[in-house]
Amino acid sequence: MYALCLRLTGNRADAEERVQDVFVRAWRKLPLFRGESAFSTWLYRLAVNVVLSSGRGASRAGQRHTSLQDSVSADPPDRMPPEGLGIDLERSIAALPDGAREVFVLYDVEGYSHAEIARACGIATGTSKAQLFRARRLLREMLER
Repeated sequence: MYALCLRLTGNRADAEERVQDVFVRAWRKLPLFRGESAFSTWLYRLAVNVVLSSGRGASRAGQRHTSLQDSVSADPPDRMPPEGLGIDLERSIAALPDGAREVFVLYDVEGYSHAEIARACGIATGTSKAQLFRARRLLREMLER
């Protein structure tokens, strides 16, 4: 949960707060869980919704600081990229503009479709595609430096 929230918010303090919000909301909505999917899938979707709904309308441009500790702890040890690459990528993702970061994480990292992202974020499908293109271009530029 923390890794997902960190990637979506790009900020350690916001991620910690969102994780708490996720578990509070899960406790309240537990009676609504119908068992049609795995509990982890339901909880994961709830986390995405909590983070996206909390970030709407809030400008956090000046608050994006991810420490080295956060970047390393966000990846499970068995999937660590070569030394330095994962840290640079995590920092670069955290530095993306809010909309581009959300679409990038949801599409490329979490595997959502553009239609699902559009519904969750309240944007057009074309906007989702444009934000993904923008995020990938910005990441390439940041990582080439």
